[in-house]
Amino acid sequence: MEAPEQVSDEIAVVLTAMTPIGELRAAIPLGVLTYNLSWASVLVLAIVGNLIPVPIIIFLLRILGSRLERRTDIIGRILRWRTSSIEAKWGKRVRDYGFTAVMLIVAIPLPLTGAWTGSLAVYALRVPLGIGLAAITAGVVIAGIVVTILTQAGVELLRLTG
Repeated sequence: MEAPEQVSDEIAVVLTAMTPIGELRAAIPLGVLTYNLSWASVLVLAIVGNLIPVPIIIFLLRILGSRLERRTDIIGRILRWRTSSIEAKWGKRVRDYGFTAVMLIVAIPLPLTGAWTGSLAVYALRVPLGIGLAAITAGVVIAGIVVTILTQAGVELLRLTG
């Protein structure tokens, strides 16, 4: 039996960007610092990877979300906790500012923000699909640019001090 082939560095960046916690905030430093890929290619790969799960998440939540929220197990508790925290923190802003508020949920590169949280916000706050997808895409691009700039600044700082 042959050993499985290794995943390419580019695919690793895309897969990392698809994860719910790491997203492109982990994928961009991984690609630039660990795999020594160009920042431009890493940025594109991370954006694409971060966006792949978005329509799937929104679609599944629109079909299964209310059923999952009624469950008493860990899945139901986590979904209820995240939707209620999104409602408390972002509900009024999303109702008042729509696209811009969803975009900011995704664009700010901090923990518990990003495309996965944006997708959950689109579901929980009943944002129209077109507006939600466009806002998440814009937010992912902004977050990708910010994380790339910060990563490149860190690389340059290490060069100057090293």
